[in-house]
Amino acid sequence: MDKDTPLHLQEIIYSSSDTTISRNISKLEKQGKLRKIAPRIYTPILNEPAEDVIRRNIFQIIGHQYPGILLSHRSAMEYKPTATGDLFLTYNYARKVNLPGLTLNIMEGVAPVDGDNQFTTDLFVSQQERAVLENLQESRKSGPQSKTLTLPEIEEKLEQVIRVKGEDGLNAFRDKARDIASKTGMEKEFDKLNRLIGALLTTKPSKALTSSVAIARAQGLPYDKPRIGLLEKLFIALQKDEFQEMPEPNTSLKAFRNFAFYEAYFSNYIEGTKFAVEEARQIITTGEPMKSRDEDSHDILGTYHIVSSRTEMQRTPETAAEMLQILQYRHKILLSARTAKKPGEFKDQNNRAGDTDFVDFELVRGTLTRAYDYYRALRDPFAKAAYMMFLISEVHPFNDGNGRIARVMMNAELVKAEQSKIIIPNVFRIDYLGALRKLTRQGEPDVYIRMLQRARQFSATLKGKDIEVIQQVLTKSDAFSESEGDILKIVND
Repeated sequence: MDKDTPLHLQEIIYSSSDTTISRNISKLEKQGKLRKIAPRIYTPILNEPAEDVIRRNIFQIIGHQYPGILLSHRSAMEYKPTATGDLFLTYNYARKVNLPGLTLNIMEGVAPVDGDNQFTTDLFVSQQERAVLENLQESRKSGPQSKTLTLPEIEEKLEQVIRVKGEDGLNAFRDKARDIASKTGMEKEFDKLNRLIGALLTTKPSKALTSSVAIARAQGLPYDKPRIGLLEKLFIALQKDEFQEMPEPNTSLKAFRNFAFYEAYFSNYIEGTKFAVEEARQIITTGEPMKSRDEDSHDILGTYHIVSSRTEMQRTPETAAEMLQILQYRHKILLSARTAKKPGEFKDQNNRAGDTDFVDFELVRGTLTRAYDYYRALRDPFAKAAYMMFLISEVHPFNDGNGRIARVMMNAELVKAEQSKIIIPNVFRIDYLGALRKLTRQGEPDVYIRMLQRARQFSATLKGKDIEVIQQVLTKSDAFSESEGDILKIVND
């Protein structure tokens, strides 16, 4: 409560031993300008539920009513009431306080120590190391009424520390927790923490761990949990749907290779490696790069060498380890001329596009390995292709060439199943990238799936027996245009 602000302008007003303030409160309450919403708590807000006012101001209320109190246990990590409206605090006595919509579970314990943070004027919050120790205490209740988070949740917090700060950071965390434990009497909880950290650092048996993320870390394959959650959404959407079969129209070797030329051409163009069609055909026909654009030419050649080989494009992974091997092999061919990009090696630094950060380079192998389980469970060729393409695009496992490799892996699934491959022509680039972004940022797979179905429907019309006929179809459908357009124009004519 601000003493310099008139009572009727304050959202929360506390009763006071000051007789002047007390009389003003009584006067305003009689005039209907204040109402009591909890013991010793008033508000001038008359048309809003008391629980909403209390919840909005709860941390200021706690600090005022219990000066020097500590927001602790799970509340120190969540900074909000649980689903049952419980908050957990540590003070110089124990008490349960019921407020409208909330319950304050006040436990007797050690006052704030050095490093605990001041949250509001008179409310402190347990520092991270103390909060983890508090959450390793025994709890008589479970679920949202428990003062502690679950053990897997704590393990994931520790895994996050090592992911962000490395092993040295986790060791520093342990050292600080040891000091706090001696000050607060939580030596028993520190022993638990020490076992968990030892398991994460593989200095103690991993059987101490329960979280899948922590176990993966201990086994040397840490993964990006939010990305796996996103991939699960795509998997569910693909698994529950039915997709039309589109048999491969380009069964002859010549037709397959003619289609592969445009597949390679558009896949590079969409990434900014732009050639006139005639230039690209010259490079593919002669096998010789343009002298003025050696690396760009080799990108075209590398992509074409992969996608024009029916044998190579019929290879799909039977295991997670084989998926990693196929990815690295194809990337080595694709970027053979760009030695600075380390062809065939997974990235050694983080990459991003615009404001999108891709999977941390230390989590690439683990994320791909974990994500393989969903791929393996899919049966429909289009579903497997759509999943694989987004997986590689989202993880971005290499320093460069990720979009092209993602589309190669997508089409390999379709070739294996003798289904029509998919190309993304220039005119469809905006729709393609927009659908990827929507799935990445908003977790909505439907737009992405519909986009690929549309591209697939168009691609199935390209019969490659005569490359000039393909060229005519593409030209007529404005496929080479860099402006947004309708790639199904020719289909509906």
